[in-house]
Amino acid sequence: MMGLGSAIGAGLFLGTGVGIRTAGPAILLAYMAAGAIVVMVMQMLGEMAAARPSSGSFSTYSRQAFGRWAGFSLGWLYWFMLVMVMGAEMTGAAAIMGNWFGVDPWIPALVSVVFFAVVNFAKVRGFGEFEFWFAFIKVAVIIGFLAVGFALFFGLLPGSTFIGLDNFIGEDGFMPNGWPGMAAGMLAVAFAFGGIELVTIAAAESEHPKSAISVAVRSVIWRISVFYIGSVLVITLLLPYNQLGGAETAADSPFTAVLAMANLPGVVGFMEAVIVLALLSAFNAQIYGTSRLVHSLALDDDAPRIFAVTNRESVPINSVVLSMIFAFASVGLQFWNPEGLLAFLLNAVGGCLIVIWIMITASYLRLHPELERLGEISTVRMWGWPWLGWVTMAALWALVILMLFDDAARSQVIAVAVVTGLLVLLANVNQWAGRRVSSRP
Repeated sequence: MMGLGSAIGAGLFLGTGVGIRTAGPAILLAYMAAGAIVVMVMQMLGEMAAARPSSGSFSTYSRQAFGRWAGFSLGWLYWFMLVMVMGAEMTGAAAIMGNWFGVDPWIPALVSVVFFAVVNFAKVRGFGEFEFWFAFIKVAVIIGFLAVGFALFFGLLPGSTFIGLDNFIGEDGFMPNGWPGMAAGMLAVAFAFGGIELVTIAAAESEHPKSAISVAVRSVIWRISVFYIGSVLVITLLLPYNQLGGAETAADSPFTAVLAMANLPGVVGFMEAVIVLALLSAFNAQIYGTSRLVHSLALDDDAPRIFAVTNRESVPINSVVLSMIFAFASVGLQFWNPEGLLAFLLNAVGGCLIVIWIMITASYLRLHPELERLGEISTVRMWGWPWLGWVTMAALWALVILMLFDDAARSQVIAVAVVTGLLVLLANVNQWAGRRVSSRP
């Protein structure tokens, strides 16, 4: 449920129209291609996580595969990405809640951050229970949306008639903007599945990590695929692609437009509540992920040792406090919006996932022979060694090349390259400083 909670955010409810407008109904092919890449990456990560459970997840495996610099860089890169995303999510949720209660957005933002701090100080079982119900509501909404959408399509609801494939293969065809539109649509949806990496971090803290990782990886992949591809299929069947685009508010969401076709009362307010819930759920899951990453980094001396401290419930309380401080600072940055800085940071966030996926794949290619030799591979195994791993790596680099040829995405590649380069430099400085300290008499 944590993987679902993190991956099903406002991007699904508000951002789906962007890809559809770009590629038309052919955006389904883009979701399938992106989904296939993520399935491969998650299966590789699942193999390593089931063999060697660690709350440091891919950061730990990069360190084992390539050395300390890789673990340091990847751990802090993911931490940076989640902190910035948390700020953006809380900004969106606070704006809607502020409008509900007629108060400044910083007030509900502060209340929410304090509330989630308390939740994250609880032991992991309590936190998991809380996040389960958070994510369950979102899943129930999407299942309900799919049911209503297909009932509308087949004319099963009062006042509706069979719609047919006019929107799906209308005057402009299935791929109205050709392959260039399809390529641009691929970029719009490539990172839609981001966030499911958190399942391996959470499963490592469960009572039976090896079996938990096996169940989590296998189930979350197909569930998210069904939810995303199913939702997009319903939207493209029911709505003309050229009427869709980016949605700034719940009223503009394609989900709202579909539900309005069913004449459901209060649909805009309902979608606002769902979007706020989606944002807060993802925010909560990412606090968990960032705090566990910093804790793991501290245990490896890649973060100050103070963040290795845990309380009686084994919660890394100082790491949680750090995540909360920076999350709230990120919220403040969204409201302050200094010229150029915020755009640069958010552009870097846009490219972070591709770096992380590439490093997960590279770590698998390096570690798999060792895991095989030592007999450590257990409940999850990646298919088709080694060719499927290399095919995934080629697909990820093809995505990078595609980003370089896209004016909007090129800035993401440049920004994340700068951030990653700085982290690699810091990793080497940190390693050099550690050697000097250890060499003193």
